[in-house]
Amino acid sequence: MTGDVEHRYGVPVGVEIAASWAWRLLLIAAAGGVAIWLLRYFSEVTVPIVVAVLGTALTIGAVDWLVEHRVPRLLATFIVVIAMLLVFGGMLALVGQQLSTQVDDLKANIVEGISQVQDWARTGPLGLSDAQLESWIDEAKSTISTTDSSVLPRIFAVGTTITHVVAGFFIALFSAFFFLYEGNRIWSWVVALFPRAARDRVNSSGQTAWRSLTAFVRATVVVALIDAMGIAFAAWALGVPLTLAIGVLVFMGAFVPIIGALISGMVAVLVALVAQGPWTALFMLLAVIAVQQLESHVLQPFLMGQLVAVHPLAIIIAIAAGVVVAGVVGALIAVPLAACLNGVVRHLAADAQEFQSDPEELPPEPEPA
Repeated sequence: MTGDVEHRYGVPVGVEIAASWAWRLLLIAAAGGVAIWLLRYFSEVTVPIVVAVLGTALTIGAVDWLVEHRVPRLLATFIVVIAMLLVFGGMLALVGQQLSTQVDDLKANIVEGISQVQDWARTGPLGLSDAQLESWIDEAKSTISTTDSSVLPRIFAVGTTITHVVAGFFIALFSAFFFLYEGNRIWSWVVALFPRAARDRVNSSGQTAWRSLTAFVRATVVVALIDAMGIAFAAWALGVPLTLAIGVLVFMGAFVPIIGALISGMVAVLVALVAQGPWTALFMLLAVIAVQQLESHVLQPFLMGQLVAVHPLAIIIAIAAGVVVAGVVGALIAVPLAACLNGVVRHLAADAQEFQSDPEELPPEPEPA
Protein backbone atom coordinates (compact mmCIF):
# COMPACT_ATOMS: atom_id res chain seq x y z
CA MET A 1 0.00 0.00 0.00
CA THR A 2 2.80 2.41 0.86
CA GLY A 3 4.56 1.67 -2.40
CA ASP A 4 1.36 2.19 -4.41
CA VAL A 5 0.81 5.63 -2.84
CA GLU A 6 4.38 6.74 -3.47
CA HIS A 7 4.27 5.39 -7.04
CA ARG A 8 0.94 7.03 -7.85
CA TYR A 9 1.54 10.50 -6.36
CA GLY A 10 5.30 10.67 -5.98
CA VAL A 11 4.87 11.90 -2.36
CA PRO A 12 6.19 9.85 0.57
CA VAL A 13 3.58 8.87 3.13
CA GLY A 14 5.46 10.70 5.91
CA VAL A 15 5.38 13.97 3.97
CA GLU A 16 1.67 13.53 3.25
CA ILE A 17 0.91 12.94 6.92
CA ALA A 18 3.07 15.91 7.96
CA ALA A 19 1.30 18.14 5.43
CA SER A 20 -2.10 17.05 6.73
CA TRP A 21 -1.07 17.89 10.29
CA ALA A 22 0.55 21.16 9.18
CA TRP A 23 -2.50 22.70 7.53
CA ARG A 24 -4.70 21.66 10.44
CA LEU A 25 -2.29 23.18 12.95
CA LEU A 26 -2.07 26.35 10.85
CA LEU A 27 -5.86 26.58 10.80
CA ILE A 28 -6.03 26.14 14.58
CA ALA A 29 -3.30 28.75 15.09
CA ALA A 30 -5.11 31.20 12.78
CA ALA A 31 -8.37 30.70 14.66
CA GLY A 32 -6.59 31.18 17.98
CA GLY A 33 -4.88 34.33 16.68
CA VAL A 34 -8.19 35.80 15.55
CA ALA A 35 -9.75 34.97 18.91
CA ILE A 36 -6.89 36.65 20.79
CA TRP A 37 -7.12 39.71 18.53
CA LEU A 38 -10.85 40.01 19.17
CA LEU A 39 -10.37 39.66 22.91
CA ARG A 40 -7.69 42.38 22.90
CA TYR A 41 -9.74 44.63 20.62
CA PHE A 42 -12.72 44.41 22.98
CA SER A 43 -10.52 44.36 26.10
CA GLU A 44 -12.57 47.12 27.75
CA VAL A 45 -15.43 44.60 27.88
CA THR A 46 -13.71 41.21 28.00
CA VAL A 47 -11.31 42.04 30.87
CA PRO A 48 -14.09 43.20 33.26
CA ILE A 49 -16.11 40.10 32.36
CA VAL A 50 -13.14 37.86 33.14
CA VAL A 51 -12.67 39.65 36.47
CA ALA A 52 -16.38 39.13 37.16
CA VAL A 53 -16.04 35.41 36.40
CA LEU A 54 -13.13 35.12 38.83
CA GLY A 55 -15.08 36.98 41.50
CA THR A 56 -18.09 34.76 40.88
CA ALA A 57 -15.98 31.63 41.25
CA LEU A 58 -14.77 32.95 44.60
CA THR A 59 -18.15 33.96 46.04
CA ILE A 60 -20.66 31.58 44.47
CA GLY A 61 -20.31 29.29 47.48
CA ALA A 62 -21.48 32.08 49.80
CA VAL A 63 -24.56 32.71 47.67
CA ASP A 64 -25.41 29.02 47.56
CA TRP A 65 -24.94 28.76 51.33
CA LEU A 66 -27.37 31.63 51.93
CA VAL A 67 -29.88 30.08 49.53
CA GLU A 68 -29.64 26.76 51.39
CA HIS A 69 -30.53 28.66 54.58
CA ARG A 70 -33.76 29.94 53.00
CA VAL A 71 -32.53 33.34 51.89
CA PRO A 72 -34.01 34.35 48.50
CA ARG A 73 -31.36 34.14 45.81
CA LEU A 74 -31.83 37.76 44.77
CA LEU A 75 -31.30 38.95 48.34
CA ALA A 76 -28.37 36.58 48.81
CA THR A 77 -26.74 37.95 45.67
CA PHE A 78 -27.17 41.53 46.90
CA ILE A 79 -25.62 40.61 50.26
CA VAL A 80 -22.58 38.94 48.70
CA VAL A 81 -21.99 41.71 46.14
CA ILE A 82 -22.21 44.41 48.83
CA ALA A 83 -19.81 42.40 50.99
CA MET A 84 -17.37 42.21 48.06
CA LEU A 85 -17.56 45.98 47.60
CA LEU A 86 -17.01 46.57 51.33
CA VAL A 87 -13.95 44.30 51.40
CA PHE A 88 -12.44 45.88 48.29
CA GLY A 89 -13.19 49.41 49.49
CA GLY A 90 -11.82 48.57 52.93
CA MET A 91 -8.51 47.44 51.45
CA LEU A 92 -8.21 50.62 49.40
CA ALA A 93 -9.14 52.75 52.42
CA LEU A 94 -6.53 50.95 54.51
CA VAL A 95 -3.82 51.64 51.95
CA GLY A 96 -4.89 55.29 51.65
CA GLN A 97 -4.93 55.75 55.41
CA GLN A 98 -1.42 54.32 55.78
CA LEU A 99 -0.07 56.43 52.95
CA SER A 100 -1.63 59.61 54.32
CA THR A 101 -0.22 59.09 57.83
CA GLN A 102 3.27 57.77 57.00
CA VAL A 103 4.15 59.27 53.64
CA ASP A 104 5.72 62.37 55.24
CA ASP A 105 8.12 60.25 57.27
CA LEU A 106 8.92 58.23 54.17
CA LYS A 107 9.68 61.40 52.22
CA ALA A 108 12.05 62.52 54.96
CA ASN A 109 13.79 59.14 54.84
CA ILE A 110 14.13 59.39 51.08
CA VAL A 111 15.70 62.85 51.32
CA GLU A 112 18.06 61.61 54.01
CA GLY A 113 18.93 58.56 51.91
CA ILE A 114 19.74 60.74 48.90
CA SER A 115 21.99 62.90 51.08
CA GLN A 116 23.78 59.79 52.34
CA VAL A 117 24.30 58.61 48.77
CA GLN A 118 25.75 61.99 47.84
CA ASP A 119 28.08 61.91 50.85
CA TRP A 120 29.20 58.39 49.95
CA ALA A 121 29.83 59.45 46.34
CA ARG A 122 32.09 62.27 47.59
CA THR A 123 33.93 60.47 50.37
CA GLY A 124 33.75 56.88 49.13
CA PRO A 125 35.77 55.05 46.50
CA LEU A 126 34.24 57.06 43.66
CA GLY A 127 35.74 60.32 44.94
CA LEU A 128 33.38 62.56 43.00
CA SER A 129 33.57 66.31 43.44
CA ASP A 130 30.66 68.62 44.23
CA ALA A 131 30.88 70.10 40.75
CA GLN A 132 30.48 66.68 39.13
CA LEU A 133 27.50 65.83 41.31
CA GLU A 134 25.83 69.16 40.58
CA SER A 135 26.41 68.74 36.84
CA TRP A 136 24.79 65.29 36.89
CA ILE A 137 21.83 66.59 38.89
CA ASP A 138 21.43 69.50 36.45
CA GLU A 139 21.53 67.10 33.50
CA ALA A 140 18.82 64.93 35.12
CA LYS A 141 16.65 68.01 35.72
CA SER A 142 17.09 69.18 32.11
CA THR A 143 16.23 65.72 30.79
CA ILE A 144 13.05 65.66 32.82
CA SER A 145 12.10 69.15 31.75
CA THR A 146 12.72 68.43 28.04
CA THR A 147 10.71 65.22 28.07
CA ASP A 148 7.75 67.03 29.63
CA SER A 149 6.91 68.72 26.34
CA SER A 150 3.15 68.83 26.64
CA VAL A 151 1.03 68.47 29.75
CA LEU A 152 -2.39 68.67 28.09
CA PRO A 153 -2.15 65.35 26.14
CA ARG A 154 -1.07 63.60 29.32
CA ILE A 155 -4.04 65.02 31.19
CA PHE A 156 -6.35 63.74 28.47
CA ALA A 157 -4.64 60.32 28.57
CA VAL A 158 -5.05 60.10 32.34
CA GLY A 159 -8.69 61.15 32.07
CA THR A 160 -9.34 58.52 29.39
CA THR A 161 -7.69 55.84 31.51
CA ILE A 162 -9.77 56.79 34.55
CA THR A 163 -12.92 56.68 32.43
CA HIS A 164 -12.04 53.19 31.16
CA VAL A 165 -11.30 51.97 34.68
CA VAL A 166 -14.61 53.30 36.02
CA ALA A 167 -16.54 51.81 33.11
CA GLY A 168 -14.76 48.49 33.53
CA PHE A 169 -15.53 48.50 37.25
CA PHE A 170 -19.26 48.85 36.66
CA ILE A 171 -19.22 46.24 33.88
CA ALA A 172 -17.48 43.79 36.22
CA LEU A 173 -19.87 44.65 39.05
CA PHE A 174 -23.07 44.11 37.06
CA SER A 175 -21.65 41.02 35.33
CA ALA A 176 -20.73 39.46 38.67
CA PHE A 177 -24.20 40.22 40.02
CA PHE A 178 -25.97 38.46 37.16
CA PHE A 179 -23.49 35.57 37.14
CA LEU A 180 -24.22 35.00 40.82
CA TYR A 181 -27.96 35.45 40.45
CA GLU A 182 -28.71 33.39 37.34
CA GLY A 183 -25.44 31.87 36.19
CA ASN A 184 -27.06 28.49 35.47
CA ARG A 185 -29.59 30.13 33.17
CA ILE A 186 -26.86 32.00 31.29
CA TRP A 187 -24.82 28.81 30.92
CA SER A 188 -27.86 26.92 29.62
CA TRP A 189 -28.31 29.59 26.95
CA VAL A 190 -24.64 29.22 25.94
CA VAL A 191 -24.95 25.43 25.71
CA ALA A 192 -28.07 25.79 23.54
CA LEU A 193 -25.95 27.59 20.90
CA PHE A 194 -24.13 24.34 20.11
CA PRO A 195 -25.50 21.49 17.97
CA ARG A 196 -27.82 19.14 19.82
CA ALA A 197 -25.43 16.19 19.51
CA ALA A 198 -22.63 18.11 21.23
CA ARG A 199 -24.60 19.77 24.04
CA ASP A 200 -24.07 17.04 26.64
CA ARG A 201 -20.32 17.03 26.05
CA VAL A 202 -20.15 20.85 26.10
CA ASN A 203 -22.19 21.00 29.30
CA SER A 204 -20.04 18.43 31.11
CA SER A 205 -16.84 20.11 29.92
CA GLY A 206 -18.09 23.48 31.12
CA GLN A 207 -18.99 22.06 34.52
CA THR A 208 -15.51 20.53 34.80
CA ALA A 209 -13.87 23.82 33.82
CA TRP A 210 -15.99 25.67 36.40
CA ARG A 211 -14.97 23.25 39.17
CA SER A 212 -11.30 23.69 38.22
CA LEU A 213 -11.65 27.47 38.17
CA THR A 214 -13.42 27.51 41.55
CA ALA A 215 -10.74 25.32 43.11
CA PHE A 216 -8.00 27.52 41.63
CA VAL A 217 -9.50 30.79 42.89
CA ARG A 218 -10.07 29.48 46.40
CA ALA A 219 -6.57 27.98 46.60
CA THR A 220 -5.13 31.26 45.31
CA VAL A 221 -6.95 33.23 48.02
CA VAL A 222 -5.48 30.95 50.70
CA VAL A 223 -1.98 31.29 49.25
CA ALA A 224 -2.39 35.07 48.93
CA LEU A 225 -3.50 35.42 52.55
CA ILE A 226 -0.55 33.40 53.84
CA ASP A 227 1.91 35.37 51.68
CA ALA A 228 0.44 38.69 52.77
CA MET A 229 0.42 37.80 56.47
CA GLY A 230 3.96 36.43 56.35
CA ILE A 231 5.52 39.41 54.60
CA ALA A 232 3.46 41.96 56.54
CA PHE A 233 4.45 40.33 59.85
CA ALA A 234 8.12 40.43 58.84
CA ALA A 235 7.80 44.11 57.90
CA TRP A 236 6.11 44.87 61.23
CA ALA A 237 8.79 42.98 63.19
CA LEU A 238 11.55 44.91 61.39
CA GLY A 239 9.86 48.26 61.97
CA VAL A 240 9.24 48.92 58.27
CA PRO A 241 6.53 51.55 57.65
CA LEU A 242 3.42 50.98 55.55
CA THR A 243 3.06 47.46 56.95
CA LEU A 244 -0.64 47.03 56.21
CA ALA A 245 -0.31 48.62 52.78
CA ILE A 246 2.49 46.17 51.97
CA GLY A 247 0.27 43.31 53.11
CA VAL A 248 -2.58 44.44 50.83
CA LEU A 249 -0.16 44.83 47.91
CA VAL A 250 1.26 41.33 48.46
CA PHE A 251 -2.26 39.89 48.71
CA MET A 252 -3.28 41.41 45.38
CA GLY A 253 0.01 40.47 43.74
CA ALA A 254 -0.28 36.84 44.83
CA PHE A 255 -3.14 36.34 42.38
CA VAL A 256 -0.41 36.12 39.74
CA PRO A 257 1.17 32.86 40.97
CA ILE A 258 4.92 32.54 41.67
CA ILE A 259 5.99 35.98 40.42
CA GLY A 260 3.23 38.24 41.78
CA ALA A 261 4.08 37.94 45.46
CA LEU A 262 7.79 38.11 44.66
CA ILE A 263 7.47 41.41 42.80
CA SER A 264 5.21 42.91 45.48
CA GLY A 265 7.65 41.63 48.13
CA MET A 266 10.41 43.57 46.41
CA VAL A 267 8.37 46.70 47.10
CA ALA A 268 8.59 45.84 50.80
CA VAL A 269 12.37 45.46 50.44
CA LEU A 270 12.59 48.84 48.71
CA VAL A 271 10.55 50.52 51.44
CA ALA A 272 12.78 48.90 54.07
CA LEU A 273 15.87 50.14 52.24
CA VAL A 274 14.57 53.69 52.08
CA ALA A 275 13.19 53.80 55.62
CA GLN A 276 15.59 51.68 57.67
CA GLY A 277 18.76 51.19 55.66
CA PRO A 278 20.52 48.29 53.91
CA TRP A 279 20.63 45.86 56.85
CA THR A 280 16.88 46.00 57.42
CA ALA A 281 16.37 45.67 53.69
CA LEU A 282 18.57 42.57 53.71
CA PHE A 283 16.52 40.96 56.49
CA MET A 284 13.33 41.93 54.67
CA LEU A 285 14.66 40.28 51.53
CA LEU A 286 15.41 37.10 53.47
CA ALA A 287 11.86 37.13 54.85
CA VAL A 288 10.41 37.52 51.33
CA ILE A 289 12.55 34.63 50.09
CA ALA A 290 11.44 32.46 53.03
CA VAL A 291 7.77 33.17 52.30
CA GLN A 292 8.35 32.36 48.63
CA GLN A 293 10.01 29.07 49.55
CA LEU A 294 7.03 28.22 51.74
CA GLU A 295 4.71 28.97 48.85
CA SER A 296 6.75 27.05 46.26
CA HIS A 297 7.50 23.92 48.31
CA VAL A 298 4.45 23.64 50.58
CA LEU A 299 1.47 25.69 49.47
CA GLN A 300 1.72 25.24 45.70
CA PRO A 301 2.22 21.43 45.74
CA PHE A 302 -0.47 20.76 48.37
CA LEU A 303 -3.07 23.30 47.25
CA MET A 304 -2.52 24.01 43.57
CA GLY A 305 -1.14 20.56 42.80
CA GLN A 306 -3.96 18.61 44.44
CA LEU A 307 -6.93 20.89 43.80
CA VAL A 308 -6.01 22.14 40.32
CA ALA A 309 -3.40 19.55 39.19
CA VAL A 310 -1.35 22.02 37.13
CA HIS A 311 2.42 21.51 37.09
CA PRO A 312 4.55 24.51 38.23
CA LEU A 313 6.36 24.50 34.87
CA ALA A 314 3.01 24.83 33.11
CA ILE A 315 2.15 27.75 35.41
CA ILE A 316 5.40 29.56 34.56
CA ILE A 317 4.92 29.00 30.81
CA ALA A 318 1.30 30.17 31.03
CA ILE A 319 2.32 33.34 32.88
CA ALA A 320 5.06 34.10 30.33
CA ALA A 321 2.66 33.58 27.43
CA GLY A 322 0.04 35.75 29.14
CA VAL A 323 2.53 38.58 29.65
CA VAL A 324 3.53 38.45 25.97
CA VAL A 325 -0.07 38.48 24.77
CA ALA A 326 -1.75 40.93 27.17
CA GLY A 327 0.75 42.20 29.76
CA VAL A 328 -0.27 42.17 33.41
CA VAL A 329 -3.87 41.27 32.59
CA GLY A 330 -2.64 38.31 30.55
CA ALA A 331 -0.53 37.10 33.46
CA LEU A 332 -3.58 37.32 35.73
CA ILE A 333 -5.80 35.37 33.34
CA ALA A 334 -3.29 32.85 32.00
CA VAL A 335 -3.14 30.49 34.97
CA PRO A 336 -6.94 30.21 35.52
CA LEU A 337 -7.29 29.56 31.80
CA ALA A 338 -4.60 26.87 31.96
CA ALA A 339 -6.35 25.29 34.95
CA CYS A 340 -9.68 25.21 33.08
CA LEU A 341 -8.11 23.78 29.93
CA ASN A 342 -6.29 21.16 31.96
CA GLY A 343 -9.53 20.10 33.63
CA VAL A 344 -11.42 19.97 30.31
CA VAL A 345 -8.69 17.95 28.58
CA ARG A 346 -8.59 15.45 31.44
CA HIS A 347 -12.37 15.18 31.38
CA LEU A 348 -12.56 14.61 27.61
CA ALA A 349 -9.69 12.11 27.72
CA ALA A 350 -11.43 10.18 30.50
CA ASP A 351 -14.69 10.15 28.50
CA ALA A 352 -12.89 8.90 25.41
CA GLN A 353 -11.18 6.13 27.39
CA GLU A 354 -14.47 5.14 29.00
CA PHE A 355 -16.14 5.05 25.60
CA GLN A 356 -13.43 2.78 24.21
CA SER A 357 -13.48 0.45 27.21
CA ASP A 358 -17.29 0.14 27.44
CA PRO A 359 -18.29 -3.04 25.58
CA GLU A 360 -21.82 -1.71 25.07
CA GLU A 361 -20.47 1.24 23.09
CA LEU A 362 -18.20 -0.84 20.86
CA PRO A 363 -19.52 -2.11 17.52
CA PRO A 364 -20.33 -5.85 17.38
CA GLU A 365 -17.59 -8.15 16.20
CA PRO A 366 -18.18 -9.73 12.80
CA GLU A 367 -19.24 -13.34 12.84
CA PRO A 368 -16.69 -15.83 11.49
CA ALA A 369 -17.32 -16.98 7.95
